[in-house]
Amino acid sequence: MKKIITLLLVFGFLVSCSKEDATDNENATNTKLANQKNTGSSSNDLLSDTTFKSMVIELVYVEGFEPTQSSINNFVSFLEARTFKPHGITVEKRAIASPGNAPYTNQEIITIEDANRTKYNTNDQIAVWAFFADGESASNTDSGVVLGTAYRNTSFVIYEETIQDLSNSPFEPNRTILETTVISHEFGHILGLTNLGANMVENHEDTEHTKHCNVESCLMHWSVESGAGLNNLIGANSAPELDAQCIADLQANGGK
Repeated sequence: MKKIITLLLVFGFLVSCSKEDATDNENATNTKLANQKNTGSSSNDLLSDTTFKSMVIELVYVEGFEPTQSSINNFVSFLEARTFKPHGITVEKRAIASPGNAPYTNQEIITIEDANRTKYNTNDQIAVWAFFADGESASNTDSGVVLGTAYRNTSFVIYEETIQDLSNSPFEPNRTILETTVISHEFGHILGLTNLGANMVENHEDTEHTKHCNVESCLMHWSVESGAGLNNLIGANSAPELDAQCIADLQANGGK
């Protein structure tokens, strides 16, 4: 049986805080909380330049599981096409040693972020955390695997080991195209798609696959997360794009 490929979206968020006596520690905790909200809740902040004039992507990967530079370039191009950030979008990339506890639960991914993230929102710059893992998701089953998860308002994980296992053989998608598709789809959820922080101009949410677009060719269609969607990428020259209705939603919430 062909496995179903899933890009998992987590709507909730988990925050663990301890009481701090020092004011500096309290201020640091408050700063971090702005980046520990629900997926989609920072849609307008990411799309518009009302508050944040620039964006920094803290891209952290486990050694040996770095995404291709073309995938990173495609991700930046995707952001530049849909967001207003007049002071620019930058990517700060670095490697870390393996946490050593794959397969990863959602809580373990959050723990990795909390231990390694250094970039948080400032007065005029919004920060995004992107982690490329060296193992599988603990949510994988015999019939399906998870490729990525958007789990906070500015955080997502890509299961790079799984992507590498599923790409670049003669009958599998090109790795850059698969990476670009997964990264862009997950960030689409962070931008508020579909009906997840960016209100719909017209109703186009798939009733059977909520928070996804009902247009089959759209980047945010549920089939992007399925075995059929993976097959559609074989031989493709580029990742799927957002359809007109998803673009209209982003534009109505402050984006391009």
